[in-house]
Amino acid sequence: MNKKIWAIVLAGGQGKRMNSSVHKQYLLIHDRPVLYYTLHAFENSRADGIVLVCGSGEIDYCREKIVDRYGFKKVLKIVEGGAERYHSVYNGLKAIEEASCVLIHDGARPFVTEDIIDRNIECVKEYGACVTAMPSKDTIKIADECGFVADTPDRSRTWIVQTPQTFEFALIKKAYEKLLSENMTGITDDAMVVEQALGYPIKFVEGSYTNIKITTPEDLKIAQILV
Repeated sequence: MNKKIWAIVLAGGQGKRMNSSVHKQYLLIHDRPVLYYTLHAFENSRADGIVLVCGSGEIDYCREKIVDRYGFKKVLKIVEGGAERYHSVYNGLKAIEEASCVLIHDGARPFVTEDIIDRNIECVKEYGACVTAMPSKDTIKIADECGFVADTPDRSRTWIVQTPQTFEFALIKKAYEKLLSENMTGITDDAMVVEQALGYPIKFVEGSYTNIKITTPEDLKIAQILV
């Protein structure tokens, strides 16, 4: 399968902070699931193919209720995730046979835009690795182990990281293989995998303050307004 630009959309989260029996990516925003809006953005983007990574036992549900129902033609593979986020990403990477770059995106971020996706693609062509982010509006405090302020970084240098996070395919796959082979810990996002495993520099690319992640009931209320 000779596809150049791939997107991995992670839709395996349980959404415990939503206080809902329905996983957050399947909650409805104006009669359509959160995941619909996410996939719609990539369907209309320059991505050639999408790997949808779902929860255990949810492949048939995603295919029938999301992909087929809404006619997403670019979702070429649906795979199950793993115990942790990094296992899910690696399962997505293994489903891609050949690519120039891959965008890794949270399925619960429904307001990613084609412009954000384009900026990621162009940025990775020049720098090899980039993360979507926005300058922090608030002062950030670093806490010590006892809950006291340990440091206050310069706000002009602090960014709020979002997704997609985009990489040359060979680079991100090599980083994840090293992560898993060496049992590295404390990894919280894909950029950190590349930073820690390979020491590779990551470029910031502008996202949007509306590119929110649906995590709490308050986020869902905001999403209803944004749609």
